[in-house]
Amino acid sequence: MSAAPDRTSIDQLTAQGKSIVFFDGVCGLCNTTVDFILQRDHDHRFLFAPLQGETARLEISEAERQRLDTLVLQTASGVYRRSAAVVRIAWGLPGAWPVLGWLLWFVPLPLRDLGYRIVSRYRLSWFGQKETCRLPTPEEREQFLP
Repeated sequence: MSAAPDRTSIDQLTAQGKSIVFFDGVCGLCNTTVDFILQRDHDHRFLFAPLQGETARLEISEAERQRLDTLVLQTASGVYRRSAAVVRIAWGLPGAWPVLGWLLWFVPLPLRDLGYRIVSRYRLSWFGQKETCRLPTPEEREQFLP
């Protein structure tokens, strides 16, 4: 995915069963989460785009991109934010992760999002911040959108 996508190509990717994870490219926790997903996503269901990138500018509102506190998951069935995105990512991973996703799903959304917001608020002090967005390795390059 070297060329900048347009809305049509993004719609085609999601129609093919790909999900796009939009993440804060300079957040240590967000980068660790991307690494976690990459290690388990053997079928390459997930693509990744930093909230600071071109793809996010196309798909995510300016206000939401400026906050940089929300994990966003775009799938063929919709766009999910915060804990709803976390649950759906877990559902898309192999092994026991879908079970964890279902367990999280049973926690009421306001309570899940409260937990998400607490972690989000302190994530940079707890997990650090990078100077630049995460660069994919050559092996990962096909899973990253600009």
